[in-house]
Amino acid sequence: MTVTLPPKYDAVEFAAVDDPYPAYRRLRETGPLCRGGPAQWVVTRYADVAPLVGDERLGAEFDRDYHRIALGDGPLADFFGHVMLNRDPPAHTVLRRLLGPEFTTPAVRRRRVRIDAMVADLLAVAVEKGRFDAVEDLADKLPIRVLAEFVGLEAADIDAIRPRARTLSQAFATYLAEAERAETVEALLWMREMVGALFEAKGRPAGDDLISRLREVDPAVAERQALIDNVVFLLFAGFATTTDLLANGCAALAAHPEQLAILHRDPDLVPRAVEEMLRFDAPVQVKSRLVHQPIEIGGRTIRAGRVLVLHLGSANHDEARFERPADFDVTRHPNPHLSFGGGGIHLCLGAALARAEAASAFTFLARRFARMESGGPAVRRHTPNFRSYLSLPLLVSPP
Repeated sequence: MTVTLPPKYDAVEFAAVDDPYPAYRRLRETGPLCRGGPAQWVVTRYADVAPLVGDERLGAEFDRDYHRIALGDGPLADFFGHVMLNRDPPAHTVLRRLLGPEFTTPAVRRRRVRIDAMVADLLAVAVEKGRFDAVEDLADKLPIRVLAEFVGLEAADIDAIRPRARTLSQAFATYLAEAERAETVEALLWMREMVGALFEAKGRPAGDDLISRLREVDPAVAERQALIDNVVFLLFAGFATTTDLLANGCAALAAHPEQLAILHRDPDLVPRAVEEMLRFDAPVQVKSRLVHQPIEIGGRTIRAGRVLVLHLGSANHDEARFERPADFDVTRHPNPHLSFGGGGIHLCLGAALARAEAASAFTFLARRFARMESGGPAVRRHTPNFRSYLSLPLLVSPP
C-alpha cells in the first residue's frame, strides 16, 4: 500500500521567491495541510486558518526548549519567553492590559495630526524631486518616529534603534540560522540596555508615554525585565511590520497604476486600499501555534504537542474566500484578510497604529501624485515568514 504524504513546506525556500503566491496556490490545491519542520504542520486554506487563529485549543506559549532549538541558548530564548506575542493567559492578559492603552483606536486617533505632519516632512523629498525610495525615505523612518513618541524614546536614539530593530526581526522567523545569531543577540542586548536605561533614569520627567507609565508598575504585577523586553518587542513589531506594509503598499500601487488613479480621484478609499495592501502582500506571512488538545484538520488528527503553522499569506489568497485574489483591488469590500491575526486574544496590539500610519502615508501620496512608477530596480529582503524590501526607488508626478 502506497501512502501519499502531504507536500513539504520550506519557509527558507519560499522566502527566496519574489512572488510565492502561485506556489501557495499549488499547496492549497494538494490539500489543507503541508508538512513543516519536525512535529510541524502548515495550514494553508482560509476555511481552516480563519477559525484556528482564535481557537482555544491552540496556544502561543512555547517552552524554553522550543525557543532554544530555533534560536540557540542565551538571551534570545529568554527574550522570546517574555514577549506578549508568545504568552498565553494569565500572563498575556496582564501584559496586554499594561501595554495596550497607548495603542487603542481613540489613542491613535488623537495622534493622527502628528502622524500626518511626519508623513508630509518625510515625503517632501518626493514633492521636490519627483522621486523617492519608498523604504529609505518613508517606510524605514515613519514607524520608528511615531513609536518614539508613543513609547517615550529620545529623538537622538531613533537612528541607532532602526537598524538594530531590523536585525532583531531575524529572530522572529521559524528558525534563525547559526550565522545570524551573534548579530541578533548583539542587537537584542543593545536594545535591552537602551530601554532599561530609560526605565531607570532617575531624573526622567513623567510624560504621556508608555515607559513613563510602565515605570510605575508594581513588580508583583509584572517583573521589570519582562516589561523592558516587551517594550523592545513593540519597537520591533511596530517598526518592522509597519515598514513592510508601507513598502509593500507602495510596490503594489506602482505595479498597478490604475489603482493609484482610483485613489487619486477618491482619497476617501484609502482605508479600503490599506486593507487590500495587507491582504495582497501581508508583511507577516505565518503564525505558529502549539496544539494543546487534539484537533482535526482535513480528516487528519493533529496531536497535542505538535505545532501548527497558520499560513496567513496563503489564506489571504484563497480563491474559495476571495474573488480574484491575485488582483490588487483598492475598492475590495468586504476584505476579511487575516494579516493582523484574524481575531482572538492575540490580535495584533498595534493594528490601529499601523492602519493610521498607512492611511496617512497613502492619503498624502494619493492626493499629491497622479502617477507612481518604478525608478530603478527594487531589492527584496528575503527572510522567512516576512515580505519586505531593502530598496524600492519610485518616480512620482503630480496631476
